[in-house]
Amino acid sequence: MKNHLSDRINSMSTSATLAMAAKARELKNEGKDIIGLSLGEPDFNIPDFIKEAAKEAIDQNYSSYSPVDGYADLKQAIANKFKRDNGLTYGLNQIVVSTGAKQSLANIAMVMLNDGDEVILPAPYWVSYSDIVKLAQGVPVEVPTSIDTDFKMTPEQLEQAITPKTKMMWFSSPCNPSGSVYNKEELEGLAKVLRKHPNIFVVSDEIYEHINFRGGHVSIANIEGMYDRTITVNGVSKAFAMTGWRIGYIGGPEWIAKACTKFQGQITSGANSIAQRATIAALNAPISSIKFMIDEFHKRRDLVLELLGEIKGFNLNVPEGAFYVFPDISSFFGKTLNGTLINNASDFALYLLEKANVATVTGEAFGNDNCIRISYAASEKELREAMARIKAVL
Repeated sequence: MKNHLSDRINSMSTSATLAMAAKARELKNEGKDIIGLSLGEPDFNIPDFIKEAAKEAIDQNYSSYSPVDGYADLKQAIANKFKRDNGLTYGLNQIVVSTGAKQSLANIAMVMLNDGDEVILPAPYWVSYSDIVKLAQGVPVEVPTSIDTDFKMTPEQLEQAITPKTKMMWFSSPCNPSGSVYNKEELEGLAKVLRKHPNIFVVSDEIYEHINFRGGHVSIANIEGMYDRTITVNGVSKAFAMTGWRIGYIGGPEWIAKACTKFQGQITSGANSIAQRATIAALNAPISSIKFMIDEFHKRRDLVLELLGEIKGFNLNVPEGAFYVFPDISSFFGKTLNGTLINNASDFALYLLEKANVATVTGEAFGNDNCIRISYAASEKELREAMARIKAVL
């Protein structure tokens, strides 16, 4: 019955991270001992003070429709957070709260892109960027990077990718899947190019900003000439372990925020009311309240790099943020492992799932054919066991 579906849905890819997680669950249900390192989801419990805020909101009967763009006091908390953490001043009319940062991104694409508009994506990029752009009739333009440059796009690469059809550039820092973090000097280099092209807008996805091991996060909207053309995207899923609560938000030019509110009003309306009240508590809390999670991720990163470094064939760099490593495994291509021919990163990820019972994600889903993504949002015991299994089957 596929011919009765729209061309839009038939041309859309399935999220590779969700697909691998589903495959891992399927194998678990069959009784296999699968270690899941495929999903980008913190394995910590939500801090108790956030839970209490949600319970209080229920008791206070926050059960009615919320404003489309979010409660005013939540938007004030977001504005305060932008000022405190990023040095950015946004009025409440420049902020829109959505059902997760993924909806924030979709809103932006739908209100900004016309048929044929090009969007530059430094690759690797988060798995959904490309399909969201395509859904809005935009054209994703991948700019390949490599492990040798820590998967960061250079100003020269950006300049070469720009055409008369370029409308936007989307990127994340810290990056999913590579864990790369752009420093101020690197962002200034990109901004210098963009200032020569005043009609190009930037989506800066900063959902992992607090899971940052280099110290100090820099927002590109803070760079000279970039504030009025940058939409900063963030949320509470990663730093506060609130993935299922589905709260994301943007700060940006008022005219873009109004357009996103207009679009969202016809799609989902306001985000979950209880989750919004809990998010106020999360954003008003000092960063020290979640430092234990960041410190633990840092320890796990070092552990995984140490253990992977003992396996011949993995080319590694040191990611400075998020909770992923993105090793280049192209040395295995063309080789046969225990009777299985490895042609590409997808073959390699599937091999690890079937032979080692470890779920990872192919780098092909992120625009890089030579790598796999390994999430270390798992316990030290699970990570040690997973790395031992991988080593054994290789």
